[in-house]
Amino acid sequence: MTLETSFERVDLPLEFPFRIARSTTAVAANVIVRIEDDDGRVGIGGAAPSAHFGETAATVEAVLPDLLTVVEDVDDPHQLERIEGRMRETVGRNPAARCAVSIALHDLVAKRLEVPLYRYWGLDPAERLESSYTIGIDDPETMREKAETAVERDYGTLKVKLGTDRDLEIVETIRDVAPGVRLFVDANEAWSPREAVRKIERLERHGVTFVEQPVPAADREGLQFVYERSSLPIAADESCVTLEDIPDISDRCDIANLKLMKCGGLREAKRMIHAARAHGLEVMCGCMTESNASIAAACHLSPLLDYVDLDGSLLLADDPFEGVPMPGGRVDLEGIERPGTGAEPVPEE
Repeated sequence: MTLETSFERVDLPLEFPFRIARSTTAVAANVIVRIEDDDGRVGIGGAAPSAHFGETAATVEAVLPDLLTVVEDVDDPHQLERIEGRMRETVGRNPAARCAVSIALHDLVAKRLEVPLYRYWGLDPAERLESSYTIGIDDPETMREKAETAVERDYGTLKVKLGTDRDLEIVETIRDVAPGVRLFVDANEAWSPREAVRKIERLERHGVTFVEQPVPAADREGLQFVYERSSLPIAADESCVTLEDIPDISDRCDIANLKLMKCGGLREAKRMIHAARAHGLEVMCGCMTESNASIAAACHLSPLLDYVDLDGSLLLADDPFEGVPMPGGRVDLEGIERPGTGAEPVPEE
């Protein structure tokens, strides 16, 4: 079998500039990968690199020719474990680049079998998890307006970015606008351990479900300090990058937050989920600011998860790809009407 591969960069404007404790984004640079078989079936995948984890769109474009050569050299795209192993040997880092190829391969294989990806994995789509919708850092009035818009769009779970000198005011403002929503907060490494404990005591009063990455990832002892004193569950994001991190965080948090763009592919993501479960952790799948070219694939993991934070495509002004239906943020795998991940170019009008 001959496989033809290609990739292109797409710059995707966000609906609103997105600010977290360490950066602001107005345009998301994604790289789209396509893998086509002899019968004209095309697998689609996407890379959403993060400079915080050492990748940019330019580095993704630089290594993709080597990764796609690995794919072109195999006779059978169904040999996913073998191919992903060879990709790791070829490019040891650059997980977002490897992830784009992994997603495209899984999409192609499921299309060849004419089943949605969740069915290829043998998963039950019946229980719909509700993705959080993220409110980035801004002035209080703008954050209030964003929360009002989210509620109007029927999002029942909000994630609020913190890491400012007015964190508690922000949460109070969001709660005032959205008293009935489930609320996550994410400090993106911005607090010191003692500051985190103090703030968590007050956040609990506002019905926060959990606190994500309160301290810097490098401060393992600080994370444990917060975990042992926190009245709310703690989720590890920047502290949880690869499979090897799971044992290390298992006694320092309650929830492991994996992301496809951090771990390098769908098969590795499933290994991380099972490892986290074996260590007694709950599991969430998060995302970068991504097109449905990659978000759709992450949605198929939802039957294995406790929480999903897969709003990357929802934050875009215009996504060139359709994906898994997510009305009000609810992941509807049963609503997919095509095989594969569900990612397809938006039809031209």
